[in-house]
Amino acid sequence: MNPATQTENYRNQPLAGALYVLIASFVLTILGALVKVVSASLPNEMVVFFRNICALVFILPWYWYSRPFGGIRTNCLQFHLLRGITGLGAMYCFFYAIARLQLSEAYLLIATAPLFIPVIAYVWMREPVARNVRRAIIIGFFGIVLILKPGVGIFQPVALVGLGAGVLAAMAMVSIRRMSATEPVIRIVFYFTVLSTVLSAGPLLWSWRSPQPAIWWLLVLIGLLATIGQFFLTKGYSIAPAAQVGPFAYSNVVFAIFIGWIFWEEALDLLTWAGALLICIAGIITTRRTATHVIVGATAGD
Repeated sequence: MNPATQTENYRNQPLAGALYVLIASFVLTILGALVKVVSASLPNEMVVFFRNICALVFILPWYWYSRPFGGIRTNCLQFHLLRGITGLGAMYCFFYAIARLQLSEAYLLIATAPLFIPVIAYVWMREPVARNVRRAIIIGFFGIVLILKPGVGIFQPVALVGLGAGVLAAMAMVSIRRMSATEPVIRIVFYFTVLSTVLSAGPLLWSWRSPQPAIWWLLVLIGLLATIGQFFLTKGYSIAPAAQVGPFAYSNVVFAIFIGWIFWEEALDLLTWAGALLICIAGIITTRRTATHVIVGATAGD
């Protein structure tokens, strides 16, 4: 069998790819639940920093084992910087929303990222937006309105921060798309983790608070789960087309609903359920129809 055929067969394992993405979604939802727990006693700046530095400790051996061609040399430093800044901004917003919203609501708002990707990709790279994708975006924005409930007494301004996480995550994903032709995934992950660790260290000057002993273990576990989730997500997208496995990433919304209900007795109202349905349908359509979705592992919680 020639190498091209072997590569094609390797990338044509949709069931295995879907399983990896499902596992990654579950792991990253557990990460979000732990973020909600530690945020009760630590400021957002510290949670973000320790998520990054602990993840860096676990990612370095993975990078050494992978040994990508060219090592850490890159011709895309400006895009790595853009991905780092937007991805870190998305993480700050996402973790802030997790601490103040229901877990499921925070994951629903970050799940809006695929709706913004085609718009950003069109403005930045002039990638055409198919008619079905344009319709899906409109459907998705109706879902966002139902979740945000503007003009209604139960509207929560913090939800706009969660929506901002979705926008920033979309920008990070498009920057990955811009690099994907020349940069291996592991190098993208490496640069993001290093940059986000360095950039998130600055706010510790005014936000440091000594964690309790039990919280230290949870912070390390958050970093470990981020690395495991990243690995499974990368593996899933590497062995199957993104259009086939991408929709399974929305399972983290389902996991977040059940975890929030079990541990915090959270429940969604009818408007939020309707909005969730519209966002998931629209996101799946854009994932299957937009070429930008060949990217891997760019969510804020990764």
